[in-house]
Amino acid sequence: MSSLTLAHLQPGDAATIVSIQAEEALHQRLQALGFRSGKHLELIRKASFSGPLQVRIGTTDILLRRNEAAKITVCRA
Repeated sequence: MSSLTLAHLQPGDAATIVSIQAEEALHQRLQALGFRSGKHLELIRKASFSGPLQVRIGTTDILLRRNEAAKITVCRA
C-alpha cells in the first residue's frame, strides 16, 4: 500500500491514518478530534479554491484546512 497525505485524497476515498507530523499544539488538537494512527476515515468533499476538506471519522464530520490535512499521512483502504 502506498502512503500519501490526507490532502491528496479525492472525495469518496477511504483511508487509514498512518501518522501525524505536526507541531505539538496541532497534534493534540487533531487527536482530540479523533485523528489517531490506525483510525479509518473518509474524505467527503473538498471545497474549491483551496478551501477546507470535510473528513468523516466514524459518525463525526470534521472540517480541516488543507495545510493541516497535508500533515496527516494515510494509506488508502
